[in-house]
Amino acid sequence: MDFITHHLQEIYFVLFCVFIGIEVIANVPAILHTPLMSGANAISGVILVGAILLMLRVPQDDYLNLTLGGIAVFLGTLNISGGFFVTGRMLKMFKPKK
Repeated sequence: MDFITHHLQEIYFVLFCVFIGIEVIANVPAILHTPLMSGANAISGVILVGAILLMLRVPQDDYLNLTLGGIAVFLGTLNISGGFFVTGRMLKMFKPKK
C-alpha cells in the first residue's frame, strides 16, 4: 500500500495514457492503420535495442531482473514480428490484382 501512495501521480498518468491511447486508436480510419503500424514497429525496434543494451548492464547474479528482462525482450520481439506480418498482409490487400 505504501508503494501506491508514493506513486499515485504516476499511476494516474499511466491510466490517463491508456485511455487516451484507446481513444486515438479507436478513431483512426482503416486506411491509416498500415502506416501507423509500420511506424509503431520502427519505434518498438528502437525500444527493443535499448532493452537489450540495458540487459547487458544487469549483474549476472540478479536472476529476477534477467528473467523479467528476457521475458520483455521476447514479448517485444514477438510484437514486432507480428506487426510486420500484419503490415505485409495489409499491404498485399492494396496491390492491384493481376
